[in-house]
Amino acid sequence: MEEIHIDEEGLRTPPADALATSSTMTTSTQETVQGNGASTPKKDKGQETPKVTTVALESVPAVPEIQLSHPMHGWNGVLGVPQDNDKQIVATADDQANIFVSAPNSALESLQTVWRAAKMKLGFTSLGVAATLSAIAQAQCPDFTTFSQKVIEDMKARLKDPDLARLFENTFPNTLGLRFKPYQCAFLSSLDADTTVKYFNADITAQWLRDTGNQFAHYHTLLSQDKELATLVKAVINNEARYVSQFPYCGAFQPPPESGLAPSHNDWADGVTVNPPVNNQTVYECKYEIDSLCGFLKLSRSYYQATNDASFMNDEWHNAISQIFRVIVEQSQATFDEDFNLVSYYNWTGGNGALSPAVNNAGNGEPKAYTGLVGTHHRPSDDLSVFAFLTPANAMLSVELTNLADILDSAKQARNVSVLAREYSARIENAIWNSTIIDNIFAYETNGFGGRYVMDDANVPSLLALPYLGFLDKTNPAYVATRKVLLSRQNPYYAEGKTFKGIGGPHVDAWNPWPMSQISAIFGTDDDEEITNALYLIANNTNGLGLIHESISIYDPTSYTRPWFAWVNSYFAEMLLDLAERKPNLIFRDGKSYTPGS
Repeated sequence: MEEIHIDEEGLRTPPADALATSSTMTTSTQETVQGNGASTPKKDKGQETPKVTTVALESVPAVPEIQLSHPMHGWNGVLGVPQDNDKQIVATADDQANIFVSAPNSALESLQTVWRAAKMKLGFTSLGVAATLSAIAQAQCPDFTTFSQKVIEDMKARLKDPDLARLFENTFPNTLGLRFKPYQCAFLSSLDADTTVKYFNADITAQWLRDTGNQFAHYHTLLSQDKELATLVKAVINNEARYVSQFPYCGAFQPPPESGLAPSHNDWADGVTVNPPVNNQTVYECKYEIDSLCGFLKLSRSYYQATNDASFMNDEWHNAISQIFRVIVEQSQATFDEDFNLVSYYNWTGGNGALSPAVNNAGNGEPKAYTGLVGTHHRPSDDLSVFAFLTPANAMLSVELTNLADILDSAKQARNVSVLAREYSARIENAIWNSTIIDNIFAYETNGFGGRYVMDDANVPSLLALPYLGFLDKTNPAYVATRKVLLSRQNPYYAEGKTFKGIGGPHVDAWNPWPMSQISAIFGTDDDEEITNALYLIANNTNGLGLIHESISIYDPTSYTRPWFAWVNSYFAEMLLDLAERKPNLIFRDGKSYTPGS
């Protein structure tokens, strides 16, 4: 079968026989069960499955003419494999922020900074934590924190509240200071343009695309100054490109073979059927969430914007981009074609003893009609979507597609892909404004049939975070009206107690709001009082640990999930740097704006 290529001269349509193959694709019942890193196919159960088709309706965008790097659903492409001369450099990281169960020798020497701060006023109170952190601080690893330490000192000298200063001192280096295992990061001294880096959780040897993108976001301004840090981020992009080009529907991945680490057994994936089947030697979990792909795009463009270095835009990266477009096309289609054939490119089921709840309708989710939006099965919290079209995730996708076009144009690469990215970005943006708003209120989820769910979840992308995502201005009337609903009883996942309040989500429960929501609220307002109130709701609810929790009970401030949560720590540091630039009078002694490196 003829391959479909990205080139500089234009786009070519897929051959007719390729379309015919995909239009008769039927749902497989092969089941991949994860256990001790082994994959066990189960026999077909003989049940009748509906005819599955990918026939595009007139209103559905045509399949983009792009290089397909992974054979899925009848498309035959070339599986991207690293060349022999590709250098594989290894490092690991803790994404779940649970240092208490990781090995004592698992971090950078820069953890000493965190430990010194932790012993202070917002300090750690557990002797077990103290012993663990003290041991970790002896790690012999490359120091990626030369410039980040300068930012910490700059902010500490300016912040008028010592508690906020210490909290920033703890949170800002969180990704670099608590996340790399020394026996692997020792290889990082030889990082170069061809490097990939293996970036994992300390307690779970797996990498989540979403969390990686979020936990590097606050280092954006340092990349032009810190060559080693920039090389590390580029290595992460290279590694993610390999994953996305092979399994674009998956969001979490196992250690690559070069790491020397064995694949982890994911209890939550036991009994889960994923179609198309995945290799669980590579994939840790294959829940499909649009924002995971957005995280890869965000990390790529933020690196380029900071460094003007396009060397990561290699064949593997372009293959990954092609797969993202493929997912966009597939998941924007209606559930049924005009003859009521079921359109299914991907499905994910639970059952069979799976801990994760099943996606309904045989893993295909709630039916959806075509609107121009892109469907998703799971939210950024890893919870099931109620309706397929998740508004904030689509907003993030629209923004990042425009950013993708911008960096491609700047780098003078893949003009055809840039044009396609702008086209899809505009289509998605228009669909959001035309199909998700009633009475000036955004719905969190819709289905194209008139169904809408007005709520918000703390996990970003969220409706509350629309200004942070870059989708709209914080003064936009629809955002202002929606924000008022979200931060009230009208949002079923808003909760308020004597010491803490905010938005939570079903990932924990309805009475455990997340500090992450208060950070999003700060990004979404210029009101000094609102910002100050939200800032101190966060700072006053660390329970003496000096870092930020995942969620906090409204009934008992000592009851929380996760002693510290890496994603929200990074988000908090990013928010304080934002205030340092746009609201210095609120947090600084001298009231003068500050940007790292300025």
